[in-house]
Amino acid sequence: MPKDLAPTLAASPKYPNVKIVARPSHERGHADHDWLKTFHTFSFASYYSPLYNSFGALRVINEDRVSPSKGFGRHPHSEMEIFSYIVSGELEHKDSMGNLEIMKRGDVQMTSAGTGIAHSEYNRNSKKPVHFLQIWVQPSQRRLTPKYYTRHFTDEEKANKLVPVVAPLPKAGSSSTPDSSEPNSLTVSDEREGTGPAPIHAGAVVYASILSPGEENTLTHTFQAPAEGEKFRKGYVHVIQTSGYNTGPSKGARVRLNGGLELGEGDGAFVMTAVGDKLEIENVSDSKAELLVFDME
Repeated sequence: MPKDLAPTLAASPKYPNVKIVARPSHERGHADHDWLKTFHTFSFASYYSPLYNSFGALRVINEDRVSPSKGFGRHPHSEMEIFSYIVSGELEHKDSMGNLEIMKRGDVQMTSAGTGIAHSEYNRNSKKPVHFLQIWVQPSQRRLTPKYYTRHFTDEEKANKLVPVVAPLPKAGSSSTPDSSEPNSLTVSDEREGTGPAPIHAGAVVYASILSPGEENTLTHTFQAPAEGEKFRKGYVHVIQTSGYNTGPSKGARVRLNGGLELGEGDGAFVMTAVGDKLEIENVSDSKAELLVFDME
């Protein structure tokens, strides 16, 4: 969490040791290119803020809407873990590794760019826009061989649960099965397509949820241990702007974190925790909230 944000700490009544800082939707970077309407949580393209260059390994959260029959032409990437989370519509991914796929709601597509790839992302649908999040995470290793993965998660799977959609691959020499002694341990497969979370070469787990209103549906996440030599574990919460495009203060569904800070659609929050600290998320509105929760070294 940037030092300059310390004075803006939000209350966390239920877990006072957890530090939370809001990232309001209308304060994100924003650009309207007619065919592309995009919000930037972190510095990206023409948007730059020294406060918001990255958070731990998390480098980019772009919330994009691409018009029918429009898209991003072929462009290169390297040394970055890049994944798309499809909210609505259809997105074609085509890359230099020979992959060609049309992704729909519920799909997560992960590209481990490694030593370098080129890809395009296009909305081939002639009538409907596509709404998706593109997220970049800096890898924990360099010079990796590029890889491509896809996973699918239904709305039913994500209903009132935190479902891991991205998680680290096991370290070399370790087992790919969960270790019951470790909190939140997960089974992660290196298969191109499969079940469970998409693999990432970074110390980050990303959870998705579609949270219904009501205290009885409150989500509780227990954070893992910080990285070696670090005092805190980093988290980030992003509430997806599902009820419609909005450049002003957040509207739609609202969630409350640890009995204090409330976030609306498009809002986010930085979280700093120690091992075993908890994050409670309650939907305090009258509509479902779709959100992502990051747990990072």
